[in-house]
Amino acid sequence: MSQVEALVRNMFEQGFLFAFLGLGVLITFRFFRFPDLTAEGSYPLGGAVAAKLIVVGWDPFSATVAATLAGSTAGIVTALVHTKLKINNIIAGIIVMTALYTVNLRVMGAANTPLLDKPSVFGEVIAALNITFGFGLRENALSTIPIAFVLLAAASVALVWFFRTDLGLAVRATGQNEAMILSLGADIDKTKIVGLALSNGFIAFSGALVAQNHGFADIGMGIGILVAGAAAVLIGETIFGDRTVGWWVLAAIVGMLVYQLLAAAALRVGLTANDLKLITAVLLLAALAIPRFRVRVFR
Repeated sequence: MSQVEALVRNMFEQGFLFAFLGLGVLITFRFFRFPDLTAEGSYPLGGAVAAKLIVVGWDPFSATVAATLAGSTAGIVTALVHTKLKINNIIAGIIVMTALYTVNLRVMGAANTPLLDKPSVFGEVIAALNITFGFGLRENALSTIPIAFVLLAAASVALVWFFRTDLGLAVRATGQNEAMILSLGADIDKTKIVGLALSNGFIAFSGALVAQNHGFADIGMGIGILVAGAAAVLIGETIFGDRTVGWWVLAAIVGMLVYQLLAAAALRVGLTANDLKLITAVLLLAALAIPRFRVRVFR
């Protein structure tokens, strides 16, 4: 396999898995205008819950659903701390993120939970396809990519549909103009709870899938993950611009694909895994600076 083929496979495999993280960050960062740091705890929470349940004998599908619900619960806690205790939104996220570090350790019982010999969502789907249609598929990048794509497509359609419902429009309106939506009689506490639950559910779902794909869940897997998600959202917006909900969702997915491609390419040219945070920071800075530079050039 050539280096280009390897880069492309990595881009789609990891990009589709991490795109759920991008969608979660998109909800709070762009739609909701809520800088939610809970993501750095809910992402490893998803991986920890899924890994622990799979290890004790749960099937991967039930474990992944439980992980998603755990992430949504973390988002709800952040929303309640912010709305009921009147704590600043950033501080509320920091409080829950900090607490989740201990929760994740308690869930796994150790700093790392291996899954190399355990079933995964991808392996179960592949096995079902082999039995039903007589395929000879194996669990690898080529089989993981279409499965992840189908899951991502379904999630994207559901997200676009939700934000066109009355509740979804209220959630978006809360982020755009909280005073206006409050004057219309909407319950902004409810919309904040729904928005953060949805966001962190997506993020935890991503963590659960990534843990199964990588073969382990680790207590440090969420460090800097919010910045990576924000970078993907901003890269996507730089490419597609500020348009409709559907375009924003597509932009977040494409942005994550581009982010994964650039990160993998950086590793291929000699940088190490220790440099990934620096790479992420540079990409985020570029995504923020390029639109402003483009406006100045064409003004």
